Amino acid sequence: MLTTLFRRLSRIPTMVRRATVLPLLVRGGVALCALLATAVAWPTELLASQFVVILLVIAIWPAVAPRGRGATFAALVTVGGWIIDTAGYDSRVALWRVLSLATLLYLGHTLTALAAVLPYDSVVNLDVPGLWLGRALIVVLISAVVTVLALGLTADLDGEAFQLATLVGLAAATGVTIILVRLTRRS
Repeated sequence: MLTTLFRRLSRIPTMVRRATVLPLLVRGGVALCALLATAVAWPTELLASQFVVILLVIAIWPAVAPRGRGATFAALVTVGGWIIDTAGYDSRVALWRVLSLATLLYLGHTLTALAAVLPYDSVVNLDVPGLWLGRALIVVLISAVVTVLALGLTADLDGEAFQLATLVGLAAATGVTIILVRLTRRS
C-alpha cells in the first residue's frame, strides 16, 4: 500500500507539467462550486471554527479526484450541513439559500462528471465545457422557475387542494420515470 502511495506521489510533478488549462479550469469550477455550497449550507458558527479545515478538504476532494466517491461524499456532507443549520441551529429556510444550494450542488455534480472523463492533459476546445455549462445552466434556470411557481401554488392551495396537487405531482413524476425507463430499454 505504501508503494502505491509513493508511486502516485512521484507522478505529481509530471502531472503538473503536462496539465492543460481547460481541464484545470473545469476542476477549479468543481472546487469553487463545492466551496460555495459548503459556505451556503453550513452554519456560520461551524465555518468560523476549527472544523472548517475538514469541510474545505471534503469540498476540494472531488476536484482532485473526480472519478471516485468524493463528489457524492461532498454533496452528502453539504446536505448534512444544511440539515444541521436548519434543524440544529434553527436557521430560517430562505428561498435564496435553497436555490443557490441546489444550483451549486448540481453544477458541482455535472462539472465533476465532466472532469471525470476529461484527462488533466487533454487538449479541448472551449466549446466543450461551454456547451456543457450552457446545458447545465438551462436545467438550473428551469428548475428555479418551477420551484418558485410551485411555492407560489402552495401559498394559494391549502387543505384538500394541496393534497390533490401533491398526488398529481407524484403521479406525474412516476409517469415520467416509467416513460424514461422504457425509452432507455429500447435503445
